[in-house]
Amino acid sequence: MKKNHPYSRDLLYVHLNERDQYVLSHGIEFHEFARSLADSLNHLLLLKHRYEDGEFNRHTLFEYVPEDSVEKLVGANVHTGDFCWIDFEEVEALNVLSPQEIAELLYLGHIKHHLKLPFYNQLNNRFVYLSNEDGWFNKTYYRNFNDFFRMLGIVLSGKLGEMKPEKSLLGIRRKKAYPSVSKEILKSLIPALKEGAVFSLKNIQQNRNRIEVPIWIIGDFANMDDMHDEYKEASRNLPDGRLIFDKKLKEWSLLAQ
Repeated sequence: MKKNHPYSRDLLYVHLNERDQYVLSHGIEFHEFARSLADSLNHLLLLKHRYEDGEFNRHTLFEYVPEDSVEKLVGANVHTGDFCWIDFEEVEALNVLSPQEIAELLYLGHIKHHLKLPFYNQLNNRFVYLSNEDGWFNKTYYRNFNDFFRMLGIVLSGKLGEMKPEKSLLGIRRKKAYPSVSKEILKSLIPALKEGAVFSLKNIQQNRNRIEVPIWIIGDFANMDDMHDEYKEASRNLPDGRLIFDKKLKEWSLLAQ
């Protein structure tokens, strides 16, 4: 995919497709996704990847990462090229996948789109994670969108902590911890996310009392270069809304324009 813009970790784009149960995103990396949903990940079947420490399944001819090795994968560099996987509960389930299902999984990894909604009874998967240059372009299917909103709330607060490290008494910069943005607040943004919206941590404003994260509604993009161009134009105008963090109450709220 084209990449005419420098990758910036302080710009987070989300486009929610409710009907087909997926989210297109820019700015959310695998390690952020996996750590925020660590209690929901089982074994991972690797559909397209460059990871060299997976185990091989003879029936599907796919490699997979057992649950107890996922943390090692999280620490690996998966940013180059395609990185695509689907989670599954039982290793034995791989051996009963039909030729049609294996073909659908190959198509998912190759085309990054489904032939039919990619939730399989045998695998009991909750996610399908399809990325190119992980963090630059991600398409993630969710069996339950509550997982998405939980992840997004944790990732937003984590990025804010990385952006605004505190200095200790010894002058050492350390990451500040913020509470995650609640699912209820993020769910109230569903109309904006269905259109395609950017959370810009590079444009945050703050004073002694609060931090404001601006949100612009910019539209539906699968090409993230085009998304960046549109964001550049939109950011010249006032944002469509703001996530507000009250420093005294230590609470998040949403301010719509």
